[in-house]
Amino acid sequence: MQIRMEKVRLNSTDIKRIYFEAFPKKERMPFPMMVAMSKLWNTQFFSFYDGDVPCGFIYLASIGKIVFVMFFAVDKHLRSKGYGSAILQQMKNEYPDKKIIISIKPCDDSAPDIALRKRRKSFYMQNGYKETGYMMKLNGVVQEIVITNGTFIKRELRFFFALYSNGIMWPKIWKQ
Repeated sequence: MQIRMEKVRLNSTDIKRIYFEAFPKKERMPFPMMVAMSKLWNTQFFSFYDGDVPCGFIYLASIGKIVFVMFFAVDKHLRSKGYGSAILQQMKNEYPDKKIIISIKPCDDSAPDIALRKRRKSFYMQNGYKETGYMMKLNGVVQEIVITNGTFIKRELRFFFALYSNGIMWPKIWKQ
């Protein structure tokens, strides 16, 4: 496996397909807006390919000591083949001195997709992420916060969102 990273463009239909398959409509941002936002200094939209085969993408923001991953997906036909781990490792290489934070759906035993949620969380734990013991509610969605490359500090994430959104986004963050 030899993955390469590229910036996502508006005509990246393969990445758009992966995005639409991986995220339900109510959780998605408009694809053109994501591409436009990735032209800003603090937002990146990377696609990953193995040769000519589109493997996945990651959409993130980086401010100060924090990288916050907003969207990350691997093509459904390539999952469990090491591509997701390779992409996460590439991000650690790109941002070696930054805390990388990802929010995931909590492993609530009453959730209808609990098996998927547990697999997803296990995937992150196997790739060096750690539980923070914190939850957050952003855009009406409750998420669990996991981190790699450092210790989670609530005020840092709040400050990150304030800077990223020009003071518009103030997610509720609490200890579990």
